[in-house]
Amino acid sequence: MNWDIFFEIHKNIPREGSGRDEYTEKAFNMIPKIEKPLILDIGCGPGLQTIKLAKLSNGDIVAIDIHQPYLNQLKKHAKKERLTDKIEIINKSMIDMDFEKEKFDIIWAEGSIFIIGFEKGLIEWKQFIRPKGFLAVHEMAWLKHNPPKEIFEYFKKVYPQITTIEKNLEIIKKNKYKLLGYFPLPEDAWWHLYYNPLEERLKILKKKYKNNQEALKMIRQEQEEIDLFRIYNKWYGSVFFVMQK
Repeated sequence: MNWDIFFEIHKNIPREGSGRDEYTEKAFNMIPKIEKPLILDIGCGPGLQTIKLAKLSNGDIVAIDIHQPYLNQLKKHAKKERLTDKIEIINKSMIDMDFEKEKFDIIWAEGSIFIIGFEKGLIEWKQFIRPKGFLAVHEMAWLKHNPPKEIFEYFKKVYPQITTIEKNLEIIKKNKYKLLGYFPLPEDAWWHLYYNPLEERLKILKKKYKNNQEALKMIRQEQEEIDLFRIYNKWYGSVFFVMQK
């Protein structure tokens, strides 16, 4: 993959996946109140949910991602919101986390756990959660059984690990977490701050790179994802799971 083109496609998009503040808040409110919690936001991206968590929790956030421009975006936003003393921003991969054991009251990951896999994330991240602490993630899942062939084949290619909500609930139970609640993100969580601005960006770049076949292929792939969601969003989506260690 040409990462320069990828990041040009995604540069300054408000979110790097589905989500809205109200759904971050809905998931956060499933967690019993903690006075000034320490929260780890894994794969924070541009960090809209990081800002929201800082406001909701009155706690401290450690936000990690490996793409420095996203972290710069978050830093700028935190400064604007006067939250720089509440948010520690670190360029770090979720694969190389070396935090002390049982450090965090809450681990949060909006749309990033797929990078290492849902079950692997539940297993590996547990060591960093304090006893009786909490984990909140959202993960792609089938919302209905027997999806149409076109979207089934697409996910077999781009994310073969996708499974049903029921299967993810079994994984949560198997790994000895207590489920506090779950909900699929509504369709607007995809369009408002992600697919709409992304689609506008693709139109511009399609013209800019009209003679660059590699770039045009990447643009077509991004557009395909949007087009398929437009047709099949009743069959799949991102589901928030909130659980306790």
